Amino acid sequence: MLTTLALSTTLRTSFADAIERTRKALSEQGFGVLTGIDMGVLTGIDMKATLRAKLGEDMADYVILGACNPPLAHRAVTVDRQIGLLLPCNVVVRTDPEARGTVVVDAMNPQMMVQVADRPGLAEVADNATTALQAAIDSLQADTA
Repeated sequence: MLTTLALSTTLRTSFADAIERTRKALSEQGFGVLTGIDMGVLTGIDMKATLRAKLGEDMADYVILGACNPPLAHRAVTVDRQIGLLLPCNVVVRTDPEARGTVVVDAMNPQMMVQVADRPGLAEVADNATTALQAAIDSLQADTA
């Protein structure tokens, strides 16, 4: 069975507000959002700025956040040391160029870990991570109600 790539929601707000709310929602679910360069590893990417600077290309606002829940990450790498290749959980905040004033938030579906590395013990970690990320995504919608 194929797992969907992302847990997603669409917001009617500004891009800056969506990023701020996404960081807060992730934090409330135990995820730290890594910023800048931590230990020499780039963990957040402003795709719009990067593509403009490196290629002279323009695109809609698009930021990739590296979200890490340390207890879940520890459990995952304890099961499979190579699972770090799939960490942190990427969360994309992007404007929808087809719908003015609309921002899409996509979080990597942790169930992808189980599909990629079918190891005993990973399913429970992925279930816990999925529950936490889905709660963060759901809370973004609750904020607009």
